[in-house]
Amino acid sequence: MTADSRLEMNDMTKYEVLQEEAYKEGLIVKEKPLQAHDGRIKDNRVAIRQDIPTSSEKACVLAEELGHHYTSTGNILDQSDVSNRKQELRARRRAHDQLIGLQGIIDAYEAGCRSRSEAAEFLGVTEEFLQEALDQYSMRYGSAVRLCKYAVYFYPVLGVFKGM
Repeated sequence: MTADSRLEMNDMTKYEVLQEEAYKEGLIVKEKPLQAHDGRIKDNRVAIRQDIPTSSEKACVLAEELGHHYTSTGNILDQSDVSNRKQELRARRRAHDQLIGLQGIIDAYEAGCRSRSEAAEFLGVTEEFLQEALDQYSMRYGSAVRLCKYAVYFYPVLGVFKGM
């Protein structure tokens, strides 16, 4: 990768980067007037609700649809089926890890973000998506987790500490 291509990638929104990933996976992403959902994937076609107002919101939706592409099989719309709910959860976890991850939480801390809204803006996601990720990480890791020289605490409040 050349310096120019890295610069171009840095200038792209997360939504644009995800669109590029989808294209490389052979998926066709279109914005459409969806009624019931923000996003849908069927075969190699991804539909994103066209009136979603921000690039960050669209990125969160597209990341989840890509998560379904990588982790789900069949029609999982019936969420009363346990197997479908598990597939939905796997797709969301993948989206959280792709757009945020533990490293993203640390990066937001290092960038000086001190609130959820600042962190969400820094990470290019919605506050709701960030909160879902934090809840998921708390369920996965417990009240805290160590990553290299950092400790990330989820309970009683979100905190990142360096030098552990």
